Amino acid sequence: MNKKAVGALAAAAAAVLALSACGSGGEASGASGDEAKGEISYWLWDSNQLPAYQQCADDFHTANPDITVKITQRGWDDYWSTLTNGFVAGTAPDVFTDHLAKYPEFAKTGQLLALDDAVANDHVDLTQYNKGLADLWVGEDGKRYGLPKDWDTISLFYNKKLAAGAGISDEQMKTLTWNPQDGGTYEKAIAHLTVDKNGKRGDEPGFDKTKVEVYGLGLNSSGSGQGQTEWSYLTGTTGWTHTDKNPWGTHFNYDDPKFQESIAWFAGLAEKGYMPKLETTVGASMADTFAAGKSVINAHGSWMIGQYTGHKGVDVGIAPTPTGPDGKRSSMFNGLADSVWAGTKKPAAAVKFAEYLGSAACQDVVASKAVVFPAIKSSSDKAEAAFKAKGVDVTPFTQQVKESTTFLFPIADKAAKVDGIMKPAMDAVVSGKQPASSLSQANDQVNSLFNK
Repeated sequence: MNKKAVGALAAAAAAVLALSACGSGGEASGASGDEAKGEISYWLWDSNQLPAYQQCADDFHTANPDITVKITQRGWDDYWSTLTNGFVAGTAPDVFTDHLAKYPEFAKTGQLLALDDAVANDHVDLTQYNKGLADLWVGEDGKRYGLPKDWDTISLFYNKKLAAGAGISDEQMKTLTWNPQDGGTYEKAIAHLTVDKNGKRGDEPGFDKTKVEVYGLGLNSSGSGQGQTEWSYLTGTTGWTHTDKNPWGTHFNYDDPKFQESIAWFAGLAEKGYMPKLETTVGASMADTFAAGKSVINAHGSWMIGQYTGHKGVDVGIAPTPTGPDGKRSSMFNGLADSVWAGTKKPAAAVKFAEYLGSAACQDVVASKAVVFPAIKSSSDKAEAAFKAKGVDVTPFTQQVKESTTFLFPIADKAAKVDGIMKPAMDAVVSGKQPASSLSQANDQVNSLFNK
């Protein structure tokens, strides 16, 4: 899934807005009939999932010999710009992997085919998906623009050797607590796991925060306005929510004292030397830094399981996120889907393949590869078993869903503009250039977008 900070989507989303209503939109009536033939294109960004989806495409062709699927995998960095340029040039893929931060503006500018009639006519069972996933892809206009393909939650990847060397057991990692005042046992663990170049730990006298050799906690980015992997698993335990309602909130809450106190704590980790400074992470891979033994704990998403556990010579543990002030754990619950481009010349074939991608036939194949968790409940269980067969205990990710400690990815209109305000504002706070209280001004700017 390789989803970097969602802030990277802003430029591409802005480009879509500039399209106005280049696409005509429309409604797919169904996947049956003589029209369902020819070659269609499908795009995705995660190379780790390419083998699974190539098998899905091959199986689909076997069952539907009149339809051939050509798959293109593009890296995250150019996926969205190439896609939006394709909308303008008329060369976009027939079917493509879509993101919750993107589809509202794609739908608004008429680039997506609504799937409601097709879902009804082809009897697609929306109850087969994990709770809440299908609802995420119903736009503000009440129309469906995607069929769920997978889901993800957040957990703590940690270097078992470095943790054990610091006297922190697997059991301690599983039972961490957090609060925004002093960080709880989570901060104590992070501090103790941090080591400077003289061998002093972060909680020992003489620790030099200017010469850190190993950080207790890795840093991906400031998290912009979502904080999916960076801080949302913490703020979610305080009673704070990104917006007044989800989806389609129109009032953001970045001025809430609970949020600002949490972000002040998070930014403080870098100031104390327990977490890398934001400027040092530009162009770097947090997972690679972890593999090099330069960070001990990385909060990251389930789509990264394969990458973290695939590092040779690194014994990786996975622990659940810390229990927060509300006495529970928390994780953002995100899910991708496959959407159909409104400009497709082969809508029947494209819809038929999109429905196949959303079926157990394909999602069982994805499950067998042990890369991500498919959206269908039964396929998700098979993925968990496939991970277990590879010696990977993914319970920290799945228990968030089973124990109902998740909250949905915030979906709102004007996402690109919101991100254009929040990314620099959050960068300034996490880099120590501005206090967390400065987020109130950014929040006013964000909310003014919805009051015009």
